[in-house]
Amino acid sequence: MTPAQIMPSLFGDVISTFMGVPKATDPNATDAEVVVSGVPFDLACSGRSGTRMGPNAIRQSTANLIWEGKRWPWNFALEDRLRVCDAGNLDYAYGEPESLVDNLETHAMRWLKAGKKMLTLGGDHYISLPLLRAHAREHGPLALIHFDAHTDTYEQGTRFDHGTIFHHALKEGLVVPEHSLQIGIRTSYDRSNHPYEVLDADWVNDHGPAAVLERIRARVGHHPAYVTLDIDGLDPAFAPGTGTPVCGGMSTDLMLKVMRGMVGMELVGMDLVEVNPAYDHGDITSLAAATLGLEFLYTLAASKSA
Repeated sequence: MTPAQIMPSLFGDVISTFMGVPKATDPNATDAEVVVSGVPFDLACSGRSGTRMGPNAIRQSTANLIWEGKRWPWNFALEDRLRVCDAGNLDYAYGEPESLVDNLETHAMRWLKAGKKMLTLGGDHYISLPLLRAHAREHGPLALIHFDAHTDTYEQGTRFDHGTIFHHALKEGLVVPEHSLQIGIRTSYDRSNHPYEVLDADWVNDHGPAAVLERIRARVGHHPAYVTLDIDGLDPAFAPGTGTPVCGGMSTDLMLKVMRGMVGMELVGMDLVEVNPAYDHGDITSLAAATLGLEFLYTLAASKSA
């Protein structure tokens, strides 16, 4: 990408894809290794609605990340090692959550069957459940690497509830709890009968990224792993634009270091959820999400030669 191509984006022109990558709707007609998809859905949220605007806000924030050449702290340019496309936003019948589930599972299976990996932009956290169903059908039961302020393992709630997804994922056999972690938790949950290892926010902030990575690698091992990142895992100082902010969370710096440290692991997909632009300030939440998504792509690229 030349400076001439970059400059208009930096001065307010609309970016329609993540990092300006090519658009693609047919998985068999692109040589991309990773597809970015948007899921503008927030009918399962329990806090402030508005995360349906998240995918486009995250894409727009990549205008601040498009630079020619190598990206710090990596020693290579992403496009030299990884081919990425953007499939746009998922179509479904607004107001009908069941159509979201059906369409998202079908969409994910099309790309996974074609041998692609997925980076999916939410939307509220409910989108992880249909994505996990598709990924588990392709890869088998998964290790879950879950960044969040909440465990989302609550049994109560409606059928479509972003606080119950990892309870249902466990019941459906989509994840392997012995290989899974929840990182940054700082809300109540049933500690007496909790299936996942929890690294709570106090522990994470006290011990730092190296210790977190040590626990992730020890727990996950060589198992295929799915990363799900609720932006409220970050402290509201770093991500105010979310529906259920909780004080005492991780810094952007800490989470980025953890993401970069997963090079060489068998990461099969990732979703980034709960960005709510209506409550953001200076786009710092959408920028944090965009940066974390980009670091995931760099992690995949670096893993190819690890």
